[in-house]
Amino acid sequence: MIQRKNLIILAADKDIEYAVKGLLSRTESLGVTPITADIYVHPNRDSGCLRQSTAFLRAYAGQYDHAMVLFDREGCGQETRTRPELEAGLEESLSQNGWEDRAGVVILDPEIEIWVWSDSPQVDRALGWEGQPLNLRDWLIERGFLASGQLKPMAPKEAMRHALHKVRKAASPAIFHQLARNVGLDRCTDPSFLKFRSLLTQWFPSNS
Repeated sequence: MIQRKNLIILAADKDIEYAVKGLLSRTESLGVTPITADIYVHPNRDSGCLRQSTAFLRAYAGQYDHAMVLFDREGCGQETRTRPELEAGLEESLSQNGWEDRAGVVILDPEIEIWVWSDSPQVDRALGWEGQPLNLRDWLIERGFLASGQLKPMAPKEAMRHALHKVRKAASPAIFHQLARNVGLDRCTDPSFLKFRSLLTQWFPSNS
């Protein structure tokens, strides 16, 4: 008999997978009980998660307590629709295919890099900016990626790519893992992250 696990996650790419792995290692900070989880990466990335996650996850409905789907809105193929519209439509599809009220969808808008940007010094450290003559946020403002007083760049992926290129650091899923393990979780106010955290606390509330 297969032992039922807490959570199955379908992610669009390795960056999301490693970010989630880092976050799930911090259950106490998230305010949840320890979670037994399996993470799968869809071969067709964002559009695959949007169009094929219902079929992919249907077979697992009896093996896990809950399911979560995470992908970028940018690249999913339906960018004209809002994040809440896309999430609600896919959640309804999952509900009708074995998951009932046990599944949730978190869409990164526009992409996973939106979770990277906060005012934490851990961001400079993870992106290789320690010791640079200009701190990362000032450099982003100087280069037009960030408006003064703005918390996150409008194009988070492009900003991250240029920041890494400037210090000759290779892009890697490990960067997302490092940030997820080290940045204070209350510093991230992005709506998709708040939904991710809310789903986990709803499903796996801490006993303390």
